[in-house]
Amino acid sequence: QVQLVESGGGLVQAGGSLRLSCAASRIAFNIYNLAWYRQAPGKQRELVASITASQYTNYADSVKGRFTISRDNAKNTVYLQMNILKPEDTAVYYCSANSVRLGQTYWGQGTQVTVSS
Repeated sequence: QVQLVESGGGLVQAGGSLRLSCAASRIAFNIYNLAWYRQAPGKQRELVASITASQYTNYADSVKGRFTISRDNAKNTVYLQMNILKPEDTAVYYCSANSVRLGQTYWGQGTQVTVSS
């Protein structure tokens, strides 16, 4: 069974940093497009950052210049480095793996990020 397991969330003060990790198992990791989404209470889930199998990255305007997505195919892991965190970054963060070719999308269980002012 495919698993995506996030880690690295927690409580941090505004201006601080966190690094989220998402480890995948039982998928051909290197062919999947990967992404981080977040969902704040009472809001819809939104795309934060994505990285394609060919390493092309894309970011939401709200996190450009502060967050960096990266992947390590040898470790089957995708990362989200979050700097200069703001209270509005508070949310549950989810990683996803998508293969258009295979028609498959997988989600992790989420990790809570709370930024205090």
